[in-house]
Amino acid sequence: MKKSFLFLLITIFVCEFYTTDVYGIPAFARKYRMSCKTCHSPMPRLKAYGDEFAGNGFKLADKQAPRYYVETGDSELSLIRDFPLALRMDAHVTYRNEPQRNDFKTPWILKLLSGGEIANNVAYYFYFYLSEYGEVAGVEDAYIMFNNLFGSELDIYAGQFQVSDPLFKRELRLTLEDYSIYKVKPSFSDISLAYDRGFMFTYGFDTGTDVMFEVLNGNGLSQLNGLRQLDKDDYKNLAGRITQDVGDFLRVGFFGYFGQEMINIGSVNQTKNKMHYWGPDLTLSYNDKIELNVQYLQREDDVENSTVYSDKIKTRGGLAELIITPNGDDSKWYAVGMFNLVESDMADLNYRTAALHIGHLLNRNIRLVGEYTYNLTYEFNQVGIGVVTAF
Repeated sequence: MKKSFLFLLITIFVCEFYTTDVYGIPAFARKYRMSCKTCHSPMPRLKAYGDEFAGNGFKLADKQAPRYYVETGDSELSLIRDFPLALRMDAHVTYRNEPQRNDFKTPWILKLLSGGEIANNVAYYFYFYLSEYGEVAGVEDAYIMFNNLFGSELDIYAGQFQVSDPLFKRELRLTLEDYSIYKVKPSFSDISLAYDRGFMFTYGFDTGTDVMFEVLNGNGLSQLNGLRQLDKDDYKNLAGRITQDVGDFLRVGFFGYFGQEMINIGSVNQTKNKMHYWGPDLTLSYNDKIELNVQYLQREDDVENSTVYSDKIKTRGGLAELIITPNGDDSKWYAVGMFNLVESDMADLNYRTAALHIGHLLNRNIRLVGEYTYNLTYEFNQVGIGVVTAF
């Protein structure tokens, strides 16, 4: 069985490698008539220019989009001429030895994306998961952005987004292996650094200092309750981050989060959980060829009047990610090494993995991937290959 499955993996990889190029162009590249590598290296990972483009309301300051708005004769009306849409589809084949199992993860991801400027300094972005991990996940990222308010560097995002987006963006990672510390939460809690609803404020200074502040519901992407409210309690949670560029190659940051929530636990009908996150991060990069991202976070939950947990519950961990693109944004081959760590007083949250990812670009928007992961917590191996496309 193992030999036949290995032969299948090799066959699929060879067939994919010699597939004819498909010249699909995602929505933003289609709008501005330029290559994906202007913003990505490789897609969907953002270069500094791509990050600046997103922070500028999906508008290139030095280039006008050709005939972007419909001429209506009303200067107070902005209607996009061609509504921008793009599609991303990922497919993988994996094999793990404990329990021994092979799997066709096809499609692994299928999502419809749209975004752009809808008026001067006002933009939107959303995507809909037609399929995520075998389920219809629905809308995840969805927000309106007000850019450069009052002629300053102040931006405001209103909607739903990942709390961790100002740190390292999960949706833009290259690996099948996730940023686990951002998703972790004790079983009784709805608070994590993944998706939530609220407002995000960002401001950039000329000194290379960036400040971010978030006000959040604190209970993820929950549905309406009986009172037609999306927040399950009266509390709003706060998060903030400050970063500083140090020279040309180093950026350091610090993140903090304070939250409260009403929960049901044990025999207690309703009680309060107070929690906080804190931790530093850094990015070390060199000429868009080598990038090292490191994140450490510590979380503490304190449940009042609990008959189940007598002490504060501590969870700590982080990630280290090394990305190598030998020829910068012209690289056909790239490599990623990742280490994930989660350690908690709740043992079922413990998670430790090491992964090696190799990718090859058939085209700017088509890449073949191979990834090996060793789970140190449960001592098993997983190997897989796949294809990631966007068009």
